[in-house]
Amino acid sequence: MTDVFLSTTTRDVPIQPSRAALLFIDVQNFSCHPDGAEWSLMNPDECTEKKGPFLDLMERDVIPKMKSLQAACRAAGVEVMYTTIESLTKDGRDRSLDYKITGFNIPKGSWDGKVIDAITPGDDEIVLPKSSSSVFISTHIDYVLRNLGVQQLILSGVLTDQCVESAIRDACDLGYLVTQVTDACATFSNARQAASLKAIDGYCRQVTTDALVKELARGT
Repeated sequence: MTDVFLSTTTRDVPIQPSRAALLFIDVQNFSCHPDGAEWSLMNPDECTEKKGPFLDLMERDVIPKMKSLQAACRAAGVEVMYTTIESLTKDGRDRSLDYKITGFNIPKGSWDGKVIDAITPGDDEIVLPKSSSSVFISTHIDYVLRNLGVQQLILSGVLTDQCVESAIRDACDLGYLVTQVTDACATFSNARQAASLKAIDGYCRQVTTDALVKELARGT
C-alpha cells in the first residue's frame, strides 16, 4: 500500500495505521464518573433522568468498546490521542463564551479534567485540553495531526450529538478522512444518538467497534 493515499473520491477507505490517529473525545471524570461535576450542574430532575441511564450505558457497553478500540489501535500502530474539557486557567476566564453561558468550568489540573481510569493515556500519548465544543477550535490539534502525518481520524467519545459531531464536521472541512466508531460514542438518549448518527452520516465513514477491530487486525 502506498504511503500517501488521500482519497478524493470516497470516504470508505480502510485505516492505514501509519496515517491514522484515534481520538477519544471528553471521556473524562467530569461527565463519565458518578462523582463528576457535570451532574451537580443539572437540576435534580434532569440529573435523575440522565445520570443513571447514561453511566449505566457507559459502564456496561460503551467503555468496554472504547477499551477494545484503544487496545486494537495501539497494537496496530495507530496514534492514540485524547481531548478533555479543561480550562487553561483555574477560574476559566479563557473558556469559550458558550461554555461560560453553559456554566462549564473545569479548572486547569483538576480531577474532573482527567481521562477516566478505564482508558488511561499511555506515557507517550497526547492529551489536549479544550475549552470549546470542537477540539479543532480551542486546541492546536490540526497542527499536531499534520506533524504526525495523519490523514485518517478515528473518533470515539461523548457526547455524540455535541462535541463528537462538532469534531467530525471540522475535521472533514480541514481535509481529514473521518471514521466514526458508532457504538463507541454515546449521548443522553437513544433518540439523540440515532438522530446524530443519521445527521452526520454524510460527513464520515461509520463503523462499529467490532468491524474496526477486525479491520485493524487484518492490516497488521
